[in-house]
Amino acid sequence: MINVAMIGAGSVGFTRRLMMDILAVEELQDTVFRFTDIDEERLDMVTELCWKLIKDNNLPAKIESSLDRKKMLEGCDYVFSMVRVGMLEAFAKDIEIPLKYGVDQCVGDTLGPGGIFYTLRTIPVLLDFCADMREVCPDALFLNYSNPMAMNSWGVFREGGVRYVGLCHGVQGAHHDIAKALNLPAEEVDYTAAGINHQTWFIKVSHKGVDMLPKLLEAFESNPDLREREPVRIDILRRFGYYSTESNGHLSEYVPWYRKRPNDIERWIYRGSWIGGETGGYLRACRESQFYYREMYPKWISGEAEYIKLGNRSHEHGSYIIESLETGRKYRGHFNVENTGLVTNLPDGCVVEIPCYVDANGLQPVFVGDLPMACAATCRASISEQQMAVEAALTGDRNLAKLALLHDPLTAAVCTPEEVWKMADEMFEALAPWLPQF
Repeated sequence: MINVAMIGAGSVGFTRRLMMDILAVEELQDTVFRFTDIDEERLDMVTELCWKLIKDNNLPAKIESSLDRKKMLEGCDYVFSMVRVGMLEAFAKDIEIPLKYGVDQCVGDTLGPGGIFYTLRTIPVLLDFCADMREVCPDALFLNYSNPMAMNSWGVFREGGVRYVGLCHGVQGAHHDIAKALNLPAEEVDYTAAGINHQTWFIKVSHKGVDMLPKLLEAFESNPDLREREPVRIDILRRFGYYSTESNGHLSEYVPWYRKRPNDIERWIYRGSWIGGETGGYLRACRESQFYYREMYPKWISGEAEYIKLGNRSHEHGSYIIESLETGRKYRGHFNVENTGLVTNLPDGCVVEIPCYVDANGLQPVFVGDLPMACAATCRASISEQQMAVEAALTGDRNLAKLALLHDPLTAAVCTPEEVWKMADEMFEALAPWLPQF
């Protein structure tokens, strides 16, 4: 029996999915889940829904839930975080204030004004979790899903003092894109991806020993769905020679080339999805879905509707890592770890997303070596921004946060230094309730 804590368990869909992924493993079906959140209504809702899933599947698992985070962490073996500090109220300011200054973000959760201010308010919260863990479950593994992944992970590696890994599903999603483009079963397409979270590059792609990298551009351009859905990623592939992990909208805001001229943005947007590149697309999607779980709750409780089934396991890394550590079955995934000479042309100490193996002996990152030069150059621009933002989050240095924003590729493409300072001051004022260190 293991104890698994979930902080931010009020993320109703993700908590239920992650719990059922873990319970899909026969040896883990007696797991004790510890749910905690700051929103009592959502915590009660997810607890009741998860108990229903356990009972409906006649499983021996148990759930404890409490607003008292430290109580839920006590004696845990694994701790998940899926918190979003400030929720929609803060997120709206991340998107809407920069837009006044011409910085057009689609998602705003990784780099840029949105990503920087998101990490300024998140790193201190994650470090609070770490402080509790050091006190009541010092041997537990902290598995973080909270964005901005690279910067948050960097902060925890610097100051957390706990066992930690950062998790994202971008590599898995992009792998399926590549398989679709090549018209091959995903399980037959071998690959190695490396870089930084949301800017990870497929540096090796093969099928039955045949190098498929030279075939990727033609394959993507020949697929009508992918050609329409991923114009930015295909343009990067055309120029760099390598496919990047994140969606069209995500990737467009990490570089200075696609969103700096309002009249030119439209050619790079795919309107069929919130991650297609529309201005504030993710904010719109979050606003439209904010009451979805409350509306669906009675249908799930009554059994009228359900989409999470035992055995229908997702591709999220979390359950596979726990399975490997507990059973010894080997798992290979791409995780966010500290760069200790693993990617040789990215700075040591930054956070890289690279292949890792897990078994009963622990989690072992794989040495990658050099990234292709253009891929590394793009990552290094982001890493410089990340480094200043992380330091600002840890120290409360307001000027350093502004310098991070000044060096953001998209912001620099559209704003003067004076505009950057004004934008930052406005964001500091609007987001002050979540930025106590400043």
